[in-house]
Amino acid sequence: MALRRFDLEAGGENFAFDPDTEPTIEFWLGKYPAGRKQSAVIPLLWLAQKDNGGWLSEPAMRTVADRLEMPYIRVYEVATFYTMFKLAPVGKHHVQLCGTTPCMLRGAEDLKKVCQRRIGKPMAVTDDGKLSWEEVECLGACVNAPMVQINEDYFEDLTPESFEEIIEKLRNGADVEPGPQTDRVFSEPTGGTDVLTDPALFDGSRAAALARVPNAPEEPPEPEAKGEPPAEPPTNTVREEVTDDDVERDAAEISGDRPEPMDVPHSRRDDLKQIRGIGPVNEAQLNDLGIFTFAQIAGWTGSNVEWVEGYLSFPGRIGREEWIAQARQLAGQKDKDA
Repeated sequence: MALRRFDLEAGGENFAFDPDTEPTIEFWLGKYPAGRKQSAVIPLLWLAQKDNGGWLSEPAMRTVADRLEMPYIRVYEVATFYTMFKLAPVGKHHVQLCGTTPCMLRGAEDLKKVCQRRIGKPMAVTDDGKLSWEEVECLGACVNAPMVQINEDYFEDLTPESFEEIIEKLRNGADVEPGPQTDRVFSEPTGGTDVLTDPALFDGSRAAALARVPNAPEEPPEPEAKGEPPAEPPTNTVREEVTDDDVERDAAEISGDRPEPMDVPHSRRDDLKQIRGIGPVNEAQLNDLGIFTFAQIAGWTGSNVEWVEGYLSFPGRIGREEWIAQARQLAGQKDKDA
């Protein structure tokens, strides 16, 4: 990968997210458990880029780092690694021209000449601030080659003439229509589809005819196999009406010590799914065992872990996913907030 540096002079001294962006920031932060909000660095950098005119200034990166309580260098590393982040000012309409083999074979080199003639050098911004361009790798629309991405829209099946017309409209503030620039719909064959053309396939008439078939015979039930034991229920399924007798019977051959069960009122039970690795099914199984709070899990001994992993058929998973460390952190945060 080529060395990527950010433009220190063009970024100014300060950056602030648009107030309208704040709900989206909270949405992304809410996707991650306490202590893991740094995982939102890529979404927040993307939002910062949108609020900063399509590129990331150094103050914008610092703002993201401060929001996520990350060292600045960690955010710089992410921003300079991914080419989706622009590190210098771009035009109001930034053109990303795909130059990978399928597009190149279909005329991308001619589109590149249009960019050079009508916009200028790669990453240069036109004097009116409206246009800039760069060549990028595959954008995943090979069947509609050649194509470009302008801001967040794809423009496909381009010719030099249709591409030049789009650029002229953008320069003049006129509306442009994204998608294929020919008469085909999405990715159907050029000239229109020649299969599945019967209108009855799509107007519901065939389904209605099938629904009117009288006295359609029912499928006979599968005969029960004789002499075979019933299939074991899959692990990780919620068992209905689990009793202490069930637990004692299942635990008879499990090594380790079963954690002490507790009777916790619903109002004081924790959402165990906040622990990474515990989903709704696992939470229900732990509740069956009398495990309802972060504090209970935080107090497990090695012998308790061995027993629970054996009971849930999760060998090694609790330690690998650090359930106890997460539970201690969540229990501490709960006490702090109380």
